[in-house]
Amino acid sequence: MTTVVPPSGASTPAQPAGATIGVEEEYHVVDGETLALRDSAELSAAAMQGRMGPRIQAEISTAQLETATPVCHSAGELRSQLAVARRQAAAAAATVGGALLVASTHPSATWEQQRLTARPRYIELFEKWGVLALQQLITGCHVHVAVPSLDTAVAVMDRARPYLPTVLAMTGSSPFFEGTDTGYDSYRTQWFARWPITGPTEPLGSGDEYLRLVEDMRRTGVIGDSSYLYWDVRPSARYPTLEFRVGDVCTEIDDVVLHATLLRSLTRVLAAQADRGVAPADVRAELLRAARWRAARYGLSDALFDPVAGELVPAAAAVDRLLAFLRPDLEDAGEWDEAAALAAQLLTRGTSAHRQRSVLQRTGDLRAVAASVVLAPDG
Repeated sequence: MTTVVPPSGASTPAQPAGATIGVEEEYHVVDGETLALRDSAELSAAAMQGRMGPRIQAEISTAQLETATPVCHSAGELRSQLAVARRQAAAAAATVGGALLVASTHPSATWEQQRLTARPRYIELFEKWGVLALQQLITGCHVHVAVPSLDTAVAVMDRARPYLPTVLAMTGSSPFFEGTDTGYDSYRTQWFARWPITGPTEPLGSGDEYLRLVEDMRRTGVIGDSSYLYWDVRPSARYPTLEFRVGDVCTEIDDVVLHATLLRSLTRVLAAQADRGVAPADVRAELLRAARWRAARYGLSDALFDPVAGELVPAAAAVDRLLAFLRPDLEDAGEWDEAAALAAQLLTRGTSAHRQRSVLQRTGDLRAVAASVVLAPDG
């Protein structure tokens, strides 16, 4: 069994799959009055220097901030910590006259309105990837779920592949890009797909095979180490966790809690399957890409493709299938009632992308759309 080791090199006691959870959220910083993108090298520098507190981090663009919750043990604790992190990030943005836009794309901003953050890692990305690094006008939500070993992380990765399109469909918050309605719920997914180190992976089989792949990728010169792999799900390079990166930023905290709860449960269920010797579903990569594309394109507004059953199903039915699959585990964890209620709420009111389009239809004003996803002063 390959053990996950934190960056210090000191091993930590192995925890059962799903024992803890944490969430990283990225936000656009906008001007508090105009809601245009607020580019601030000063804010990025303060975040990099730790002057905004341990939860607040700089991102690749000087018009973005990232937050990270502490390690959490329950959905209730996660909800509380997310609220604190958002309030602190909003306070940080306010120091430069800014506010937080909580969606994966700004409705009307263009990439030329932001600059690259002056951090060695981001400069390296620009030197390697050129304009792709400058055009990173998107933000995401990353969910970290505890795993006891690298082998467990890879086993869950291999088995999670068919479920992630439905999870993605529940988070769409990026329908507009540079002033255009893209027709997608998650245009972030399509925009990020230009990087060849993103998206789903083929089954890996074991921790050792994962490490061999990382080394092969390193030899190509595409990555420096595993932290430069931006797959939909990956073993964390920093923590003893499996990091899910498939989702858009959820405007509502309720939707973040649902997203994280489902991924935590999925990790527990699939780790248990691996322990019992249940093989991963044999799903072709072409079908997974098609399912992922439909999820990004339509969100919950149209049929989703079930890559295991090989059929289109109404989005609500796809969500119901996922919930039914996870229900025994969620009930055992005491999380079923909240997860079911939050999923029903999401299906009723729609994704952030759906609600943003409703604002545009009602007002004809992209600034009103931006206002609808800007964090209120009280969080």
